[in-house]
Amino acid sequence: MARIVILGAGISGHTAARYLSKWVGAQHEIVVVSPNAKWNWIPSNIWVGVGQMTEEDVTFDLAEVYGKTSVDFRQAKAISINPEGSAESAAPFVTVEYTLPSKAGVQENITFDYLINATGPKLNFGATEGLGPEHGHTVSVCTAGHALEANEKLQAIIDALRAGERRTLVIGTGHGMCTCQGAAFEYIYNVDHVLREAGVRDKARIVWLSNEYELGDFGMGGIHIKRGGYFTSGKTFAESLMVERGIEWITRAHVKKVEAGKIHYEILDGSFHEQEFDFAMLIPPFAGVGLKAYNKAGEDITAQVFLPNGFMKVDADYTPRPYIEWSANDWPRTYQTPAYRNIFAVGIAFAPPHLISKPMQSANGTPINPAPPRTGMPSAAMAKAVAMSIRDMLNGADKPTHTASMAEMGAACVASTGSHVFKGTAATMTVFPVVPDYEKYPAYGRDMDLTFGEIGLAGHWMKYFLHHTFLYQAKMRPGWSILPD
Repeated sequence: MARIVILGAGISGHTAARYLSKWVGAQHEIVVVSPNAKWNWIPSNIWVGVGQMTEEDVTFDLAEVYGKTSVDFRQAKAISINPEGSAESAAPFVTVEYTLPSKAGVQENITFDYLINATGPKLNFGATEGLGPEHGHTVSVCTAGHALEANEKLQAIIDALRAGERRTLVIGTGHGMCTCQGAAFEYIYNVDHVLREAGVRDKARIVWLSNEYELGDFGMGGIHIKRGGYFTSGKTFAESLMVERGIEWITRAHVKKVEAGKIHYEILDGSFHEQEFDFAMLIPPFAGVGLKAYNKAGEDITAQVFLPNGFMKVDADYTPRPYIEWSANDWPRTYQTPAYRNIFAVGIAFAPPHLISKPMQSANGTPINPAPPRTGMPSAAMAKAVAMSIRDMLNGADKPTHTASMAEMGAACVASTGSHVFKGTAATMTVFPVVPDYEKYPAYGRDMDLTFGEIGLAGHWMKYFLHHTFLYQAKMRPGWSILPD
C-alpha cells in the first residue's frame, strides 16, 4: 500500500484528493494536510464582501466531507519536506504542525510515497506597509472571514452615504507584483451594484487602482475577444464597463504604503502620488507559504526545490532569457519536480517559468507588472492531470501519463458585475490558450474562435448556477465526478 500526501485543500488540492479517493482510495492511503478546517469556494467571496452571501454559503467543513471517504484529513500546516528521508528514516517525509485546537503546535513527520504540493499562496500583505485587514488599513476578499469584514465596513460606508455624506472607495491591487486582478475586478462592480441598489451611488466616488499596464491585462498580457462578430481588446472591453458605471481608474501603479485614509503609490514613469480613501479593498501579492526542504544529511536544499519567491520548481524551463525569447513551450506540462519523480506541485504552489504580461520597471527600478494567474479552472485541470498520473504510476507507469499545460488549455471566467436575479450581470469570457502561443496563433497569441466574451443577465445566472454546481461537486455529493471541474 502506498501513501499519497496532499498539502493543501483548496481548489487544486481538494480536486486531487477527490479523484484519488475515487480511483485508488480502496487500495492506497490518501492523507490531506491543510491548516484550515473549512473549504472555501473563493470565487464567491466577492458576494460575501457585499452582503449578498454568508460565510456558510461559500464554505463547508473538510473533516465532515473527508470523513465519508477514505481520505485521512489532518488539520495542520506543512513546515518542511525531506524528499530523500533522513539519517533516521529511509522514507521521504513531510513535517507538519497541527493547527487543530486540541493538538495545536504539535509536530509530526508524515512519510509519503507520492507528494502533491497544493498549498496555494501566502497572502503577502507584509510586502506593502499598511496593507491588509490584520495589521493595515485595507480590507480583503481573499478569505471568507476577510470578506465578512469587508462587507461590515462597506455597510458602514453605505450608512454614511445615506446620511448625505460623500465617500471615496478604492479597489484593486496593493502591490506592483500582484496577481488575481479578477477578484478585485468582480468586487468593484458588485460594490457599484449594491450602492446603486441602496440609492447612494451618486454620493460615492469609486476608483480602480491596478498594477496592470492597461485595463483588461489580468496578468495574461492582455486579451482580444470576439464579440458581436468583431475583435475587441480587453482594454476596450474593461474601459467600457468602467465608463458605463462612472468608475475612475489608475493603472501602472505600485502601492508603496497605506496609511489610514491615504494610499501612497508610484507609477511607471517614476512619479509618486497619493490617493485618499474612506474604504479600500486591495488584493495582496502572493508568495509561497515558506516550506523548507532538506536532504538526507539534513542540509538545507530549499533553493534547489523552490524559487526565491517560495513556489516549487516543476518541469518548466526556468532558463533566464529576454522577454522576446520567452515561449509557450517554457510552461510545465506534468508538474513533476525535476529531482524527485514522486513530488508534484499544482495550482498557485508551482513556480511559473516567467511572467505572461511583459515585465516592466518604473523609472526608479520598481517592478510594476501583474504576475501570472493560475487559479480556478487551470488549478483544477492540473490537479486532475496529476491525480491521473499518480494513479497510473501506482499501476506501473514509469513517468507521468497526463499533462495540463497552461499553454495548451483554455479557461472560462464568469466575472460577476452585480448580483441580482433580474438586474444582475456578469462578464463571461473564455481564452484559449491561457498562456499565449504566438507561434501557433501569430495575430493575437490565441485561437480567436475559442476566445470570446459577452456581458449580461444570462452570465449572472450562469455564475450563480456554477456556484452551486461546484459546491455540490466539492462536497462529493452523488454523481459529483460526472460534473465538469
